[in-house]
Amino acid sequence: MNRPVVVGVDGSPSSLVAAEHAARAALLRSRRLLLVHGYLHASGYGVPLNPYDLGVPAPSEEAQQVLERTAAELTERWSGLAVEVRQVLGGPGATMIEESRQAELVVVGSRGLGGFAGLLLGSVGAQVAAHAHCPVLVVRPDEQPIPVDGPVLVGVDGSESSRLAVGLGADEAALRDVPLVLVHVGPPDGGRPVPEESQAAHQAEAVRLLADASAVVRAEHPDLVVREHPVRAAGAAQGLIEASGTASLLVVGTRGRAGFAGLLLGSVSQAAIQHAHCPVLVAHPVS
Repeated sequence: MNRPVVVGVDGSPSSLVAAEHAARAALLRSRRLLLVHGYLHASGYGVPLNPYDLGVPAPSEEAQQVLERTAAELTERWSGLAVEVRQVLGGPGATMIEESRQAELVVVGSRGLGGFAGLLLGSVGAQVAAHAHCPVLVVRPDEQPIPVDGPVLVGVDGSESSRLAVGLGADEAALRDVPLVLVHVGPPDGGRPVPEESQAAHQAEAVRLLADASAVVRAEHPDLVVREHPVRAAGAAQGLIEASGTASLLVVGTRGRAGFAGLLLGSVSQAAIQHAHCPVLVAHPVS
């Protein structure tokens, strides 16, 4: 199936920056780009205001103009890009989650038109990152140009979710022709005394996890530059966020070793998409 790269567009600056990232991702993958706008009726629930008004709400002409104008600008800037536009009846979050069933990648901005300026990630982005049926690229911070030269970072903790993130990160680094940096976050130096044998065990575990992940990547991508980067921080989220300052992309799994099975998105992944210094790719499997 020729799955498209899907991006939500509502005319906000954040969504337009996301569309630029999505255009580049589509070209790298030789996929078409689908610009989607989820619309609701004025009541907010997708139902007629007048109970005697039969039928479903009509798509917005203004939104259609935004979609078509964005498509025209993207095809002008990105040579060879094939773009389609679609309006879908439904809330923006639910629309993007449903579209993700047939997508190779879903791209969302950090905040849409309905977002509050104080929030680092809007409700739509959070919904899609947690519930999508394919990988989700969360574009943040939205005021910066597209980073292209930095490495792709992946957090490694030995979990199944982490292994999926490593594979996706390796594919992404190969597409972008940049190095892949595998990061394992261990406990910080200093503070509470830690027995030497515990420190040695932590170091040995970090070396093993990174070596195992590197071996898998090199078997699949023998020409890819792979670096192993053990770091120490107060927590996995803090370590990954600090490391993301030099990256073009941070790839995280949905849940790590410490995650609760009932959570669709673990605390480390949530913190990363809220605070990372580069775009974040959440490694959902394609369903």
